[in-house]
Amino acid sequence: MDLNDLRREYLKDGLNRDQLEVNPVDQFQKWLKQAIEADIKDPTAMSVATVDADGQPRQRLVLLKQVDNDGFVFFTNYESKKARDIALNPKVSLHFPWHMLERQVKICGQAEKVKSSESLKYFLSRPEESQLAAWASQQSSRLSSRQVLLGEFAAMKEKFKRGSIPLPDFWGGFRVVPSSIEFWQGGGNRLHDRFEYTRGDDEWDIQRLAP
Repeated sequence: MDLNDLRREYLKDGLNRDQLEVNPVDQFQKWLKQAIEADIKDPTAMSVATVDADGQPRQRLVLLKQVDNDGFVFFTNYESKKARDIALNPKVSLHFPWHMLERQVKICGQAEKVKSSESLKYFLSRPEESQLAAWASQQSSRLSSRQVLLGEFAAMKEKFKRGSIPLPDFWGGFRVVPSSIEFWQGGGNRLHDRFEYTRGDDEWDIQRLAP
């Protein structure tokens, strides 16, 4: 297979400085709304990049569950590899690949745990099966077979069959507080439009970047 000839032009749109919102979170929400309206599959899916104790970067896809001026929130098992990485180094990067719109958003910032009340509120909004899965899976641990996982799920279903499912103490949210946010819009001849917001003391600085 020759990958050299797999290419296309990016001609959907351009991005100018005067089109950007002053606040990058407002700009993100604008683009997210357009991604949802364009019926992109999993528009809230984002790659979360962390670095482990050996300096090895790792990425995985999670779903964005909340965004506001405080940051970008996702939920996970606090004993997972990503959570252990964050405990050692809270600096993370998020990436949204909206290929259909020829757009990308990259966020760099610092992750912090959300309040337990926020985790509980979201946990209770999940379907019952998803709540049970949070209890059944020791995320990132090794499994001898899928049957072991299904057995744990069945055991949790039996355990909590007579009442509400409580929030596990090992499960909750992280909020990524951004220090920089980049918006990328594909352009013809690989002359893409890139704008980076960098957090200052009182406001965000906006700069165009070379493609």
